[in-house]
Amino acid sequence: MSELDPTTSQNSSQLVNSSAIADGEVQAIEANSLAKTAIARWYAVQVASSCEKKVKATLEQRAVTLGVSNRILEIEIPQTPAVKLKKDGSRQSTEEKVFPGYVLVRMVLDEDTMMAVRSTPNVINFVGAEDRRPTGRGRGHIKPRPLSRSEVNRIFKRTAEKKTVVKLDLAEGDRIIVTGGPFKDFQGEVIEVSGERSKLKALLSIFGRETPVELEFSQINKQN
Repeated sequence: MSELDPTTSQNSSQLVNSSAIADGEVQAIEANSLAKTAIARWYAVQVASSCEKKVKATLEQRAVTLGVSNRILEIEIPQTPAVKLKKDGSRQSTEEKVFPGYVLVRMVLDEDTMMAVRSTPNVINFVGAEDRRPTGRGRGHIKPRPLSRSEVNRIFKRTAEKKTVVKLDLAEGDRIIVTGGPFKDFQGEVIEVSGERSKLKALLSIFGRETPVELEFSQINKQN
């Protein structure tokens, strides 16, 4: 029985290793090619209250760690500038979230990227349609639904406008004094607050009668 030539064995081993490396390189190239050719869409992700910034920072880090940063491309928290009127009448510049409790993620949707998002702490789930189970009463899985082009345009147009929102620390029954407009220096009681319109209604004493008047948030101060 003839002995195996060591040189032949070494050459065979090198061929196997070279083949394995070549296969690995091909797979890496194919993965990068897939990421480049696949379509990235915007998805809304529901998160725990007041955890939007924490989720954004954590997901950005996890995308790199899990090797999906070439498919999770952008993470945004749409915001607009706001001015908060405090009880003492002072004003504080801040940022108002357009959709509190949600972050937007532009990503190529696949099993890896879905798992990266869903397993991030403080993430509740994607916004989408529920896949109903054929039997039983248990809830099905949520199938992520990409935002339409019109939805994306509307959201980012709103943030690009930089229209300042005025937030007021007021409730029904609070006393106010009017600081601007035709009713300046009048005092009254708040009867309705419309935060989305930055307006309120108050009962002002006009000619000895309690009269409901609509006012802008910027026209009043709260009385202590």
